[in-house]
Amino acid sequence: MAQAEAQLRAAQAEEIDLGVQRAQYEHAIAVLTGEPPSTFFLPPQDLEAKLPATPAGVPSELLERRPDIAATERAVAQANTQIGIAKAAYFPSVLLSGSAGFGNSSLASWFTWPSRFWSVGPSIAETIFDAGLRKATVQQSRANYDQAVANYRQTVLTAFQQVEDNLAALRILSQAIGRQDAAVEAAARSLHEATVRYKAGIDPYLNVISAQTILLNDQQTAVNFRMQEMVASVQLIKALGGGWNAIQIPSPKEIRARD
Repeated sequence: MAQAEAQLRAAQAEEIDLGVQRAQYEHAIAVLTGEPPSTFFLPPQDLEAKLPATPAGVPSELLERRPDIAATERAVAQANTQIGIAKAAYFPSVLLSGSAGFGNSSLASWFTWPSRFWSVGPSIAETIFDAGLRKATVQQSRANYDQAVANYRQTVLTAFQQVEDNLAALRILSQAIGRQDAAVEAAARSLHEATVRYKAGIDPYLNVISAQTILLNDQQTAVNFRMQEMVASVQLIKALGGGWNAIQIPSPKEIRARD
């Protein structure tokens, strides 16, 4: 009787702990839906949610919708543009005047650099003899571009890894759930037989307690596997940028209508 009471109290304590976790998840869902946690409530119910069917082939183009990939891709384009801007700084900015030919705002350089003016022009002389500033600027822009490309490549590789990880998790967890359900059924049969033998006076109640503990542990493991499967499914959708295809993504008009 003491062992049975200890088993009961332990199960009750675990139920209370699960209640705390459920309340925290409920509050997190409330925040995601934009509601105060104090006014949000989800009634407890059996776990009957079905996972979205994973297609046999997932096109890699779906990853282009991910915000991190789109941001790093735009960073590469920006860095590439900066190289062109840095190169354009080599060319002098001159104006064609009908009265005086080529004109430039840096008129003082005409007297400071007379020989260079007559050979290459004042602005071109300023461009060439700048102590390597423009060359260093171009090199810096190219280095920034290489860094942006490396970040973009790493982001894409990370995205592919996340997709593959969750696809593998779904495949393996589906097998584990099937085998764990079989273990739960076997434990339930063992408990039934132990109960029958106890009522018939063949075995002591300790055998029933042991069978109950095994069944409870197997049931908890089965639930944990299903939780992991749901998390992996959500993570896969997130890794793909929002689903299997662009049709499932709501349009801006539909989002505004919901608000």
